[in-house]
Amino acid sequence: MSRTLLSLQSLSSMAMRSASTAASPMVRTPIPLFGIDGRYISALYSAASKQKKLETVDNELKTLLKVTQQDSRFKDLLFNPLIKAFEKKDIINRCLPSLKLTELTLNLIGVLSENGRIKLFPTVAKGFNRVMSISRGELECTVTTAKPIDDNTRKEIEQSLNGFVKGQKLSMTLVVDPKIMGGIQVDFGGEHYIDMSMRSKFNLYSNLIKQAV
Repeated sequence: MSRTLLSLQSLSSMAMRSASTAASPMVRTPIPLFGIDGRYISALYSAASKQKKLETVDNELKTLLKVTQQDSRFKDLLFNPLIKAFEKKDIINRCLPSLKLTELTLNLIGVLSENGRIKLFPTVAKGFNRVMSISRGELECTVTTAKPIDDNTRKEIEQSLNGFVKGQKLSMTLVVDPKIMGGIQVDFGGEHYIDMSMRSKFNLYSNLIKQAV
């Protein structure tokens, strides 16, 4: 049996302590998943579903992702291959005591570390968050602006984008990127993309001038 398969099984079995629960059928994700990251997401989703902790794990992964993005030292610790899995669990609990992470989330980190795939954590975490959004009937939307916007502007953008959403709840994330120069860019979960940035207009006019010359 491959090491990856063993690790995936351990993610479920460590979370499900009783033999009867561990032997129950795997709970499927609301969308099909592929690749190595898809296997980890599926195993975690099934385990969390059986323990009725899907929302808890979803929130924990969002928090850990945010911490790794904001704290380079924590990120280096998490991705360090020289630190053993059980040590990472202990360090995370001590560094983030207020989180009180579930065994499911800690086991995911442990399994990824043991299998030499800890750098997949952001991909797995984001994938799990996306699966949960879909299960709630949400449509993920990332709005990029050149500078931070106030609450009134956020509400105006959200109201405008709701016109694109039919029967779904809009889950909007704001990102600031000065490189777009102005305007906004809208990404609907990677499926639809609207670019109304000043950078895109600048590139368009630059190409038209070059063609004219």
